[in-house]
Amino acid sequence: MKNYDSSLTLQKLVFDRIEFDRKGFKNENELTFELQVQIGIGEDSIHKVTLVLKGEKKEEYNFTISLSGFFKIETPDSMSEEMTRNLINKNAVAIMMPYLRSELTLLTAQPDTDSVVLPPFNINSMLDK
Repeated sequence: MKNYDSSLTLQKLVFDRIEFDRKGFKNENELTFELQVQIGIGEDSIHKVTLVLKGEKKEEYNFTISLSGFFKIETPDSMSEEMTRNLINKNAVAIMMPYLRSELTLLTAQPDTDSVVLPPFNINSMLDK
């Protein structure tokens, strides 16, 4: 039987920052947001991936959510540097997105505010840009 276990394992996942700043009452302005991805390597070859989602609905609210995942690659010696980078860049972000999406929905489920559900993203396409 083949082993289909991933070489990438999530060690820890934490929300670093969750902010919601009310500016006014519910309105019809469009919600705009930006997603930042930060990747680094720490001790014991643990890769830290941080997603920072910032959004603004003019005259209603601003929010910031920062989520960090700590990932380990089980067989780093058997992979090229490019394979390792792709595994971290794309798979780690894809693993973390449902947590970020869920937290945004919870955060915007406030009185006199429409709850926001992020649409699915094509992670590969987004990170290639």
